[in-house]
Amino acid sequence: MVAHGRAQSVLFEAERRSSISSVPSPQTNPNLPGKKRTPRWSDVWLKDTKSLENVIVAMQLQSSCKDSQVPTPNSKINPILIANFCKIDRTLLLSDELLLRILTKLPDSQRNSNFLVCKRWLNLQGRIVRSLRVMDLNFLLSGRLILRFPNLNRVDLVSGSLMCSRNSGILLSNRIHSMHVDSWFLPIPGVGEENILDNMVIDRGLKALADGCPNLRKLAFIGGSELGLLNVAEECETLQELELHKCNDNLLRGIAACENLQILKLVGNVDGLYSSVVTDVGLTILAQGCKRLVKLELNGCEGSFDGIKAIGQCCQMLEELTICDHRMDNGWLAGLSYSENLKTLRIVSCRRIDPNPGPDEYLSPCPALERLHLQNCQLRDKKSAKALFITCSAAREIFISDCWGLADDLFSFASHCWRVKFLSLKGCSLLTTEGLESVILQWKELQSLRVVSCKNIKESSISPALSSLFSIFKDLKWRPDTKSLLPSTLIHTHMGKKGGRFFKKTWDIKVLPVKKKKKKEKEKEKEKKKKKKKKKKKKKKKKKEKEKEKEKEKEKEKKKKKKKKKKN
Repeated sequence: MVAHGRAQSVLFEAERRSSISSVPSPQTNPNLPGKKRTPRWSDVWLKDTKSLENVIVAMQLQSSCKDSQVPTPNSKINPILIANFCKIDRTLLLSDELLLRILTKLPDSQRNSNFLVCKRWLNLQGRIVRSLRVMDLNFLLSGRLILRFPNLNRVDLVSGSLMCSRNSGILLSNRIHSMHVDSWFLPIPGVGEENILDNMVIDRGLKALADGCPNLRKLAFIGGSELGLLNVAEECETLQELELHKCNDNLLRGIAACENLQILKLVGNVDGLYSSVVTDVGLTILAQGCKRLVKLELNGCEGSFDGIKAIGQCCQMLEELTICDHRMDNGWLAGLSYSENLKTLRIVSCRRIDPNPGPDEYLSPCPALERLHLQNCQLRDKKSAKALFITCSAAREIFISDCWGLADDLFSFASHCWRVKFLSLKGCSLLTTEGLESVILQWKELQSLRVVSCKNIKESSISPALSSLFSIFKDLKWRPDTKSLLPSTLIHTHMGKKGGRFFKKTWDIKVLPVKKKKKKEKEKEKEKKKKKKKKKKKKKKKKKEKEKEKEKEKEKEKKKKKKKKKKN
């Protein structure tokens, strides 16, 4: 205790002497004003490093020389300590909180390398990390993950719940999962379930995560049971986004406790990996428990009109619905009209839409729908295509990408969507120019058009009515095939004049080059240029003649004035 008190006295006395010696007196400097300026910490700290040296030396003496005799303020400082002053880690003077505030200002690209400076910085990294993908669930079960990263709010446990050989060079992947498999693996339904951890193990991991990360906002996991989901819902009250793989009706019973859930993704059946069933029972439980949902994705789920209707009636805040690879019964499209605030509808990778939607009289449009996305779907049935466009008749933006079977007769039903302002077509190989034109000319509010990789849309068959629309569009991207360019027949549509000036004001517009002009057109342009030159020459001649006449008149007036003077 005596050594500790003496070390503190040395520290304070060193600071006092250095601060007094570093501040100039007003008597030595006549330029200073009458009032004495109080010294600042920056003046003492930067102009003279003696105080910093004394502080560090005193701290070293306090930590390492408790039993030895502490030098007095008048004694000399050990020259060995001063010589090693430049090697001392000055960040040791900063607290962990202050150092964290400094390190968080660094860009993400520099953080990983900077945290390898020392063990202290590496330990502080765990406090900054917010998002993490767990590759081994044992790291979570042992408690090391929570100790290493205590402030996580976004966790993905899907990869860590799969038992796969890390050393295998065979990678099995689809639109949802990606995993390493052995050479004996066959993509037969149900075989992938053997590579998923037991539900009891996953529930233990969920409980450990919920106890250690109460501020969790996003979670993704595969398997598990109702108890594991209930533990997460009770401990993590701020959970807003949830992703459930291999989901079933029993698992959805625990989702009713997630009151603040806003984004939900349910993955039921995945071909070649696992099979799970989500029916109208699970969708009804979901609708009654999660009434604050804003985004919902149903992937590989079953259901019918009743399940979609329950979601629309209970989840009144739902704005975006994604249906991917569904196994729903006929008539489910009619249930979409109950979602009064639905703004975006996405239908992805569906082999069929709704083969038997019922009579058109029972189909009602979604009143607030703004965007319709169709991607990698098979559109071969006229009834389902007509019912889909009737249900989405209020849409203002339509995106159709890589949909097989979309021919002219099916695309003609898109005329029901009379408020469309934006149309994007990509990979629609059966659609022709005539089929596109017949629908586009009926849309009076259309402002943007994008046509990419549609090989049956020929530039040579563009009519004057369609070409005249190109000069009105705010956004135009025209590439029906890889070699497509705007043809010479569009020269007289003023694309390069008024339209071109207007296009420069818009965003994301690509002005395509024009093909080489034919000989006749070149000759016509040459003749026009010659005529313009002749006109210019004639104008110049007329100007010169007028100037000469004016000069003659001036000379005549001068002569008349001279004659009058002589007479006088």
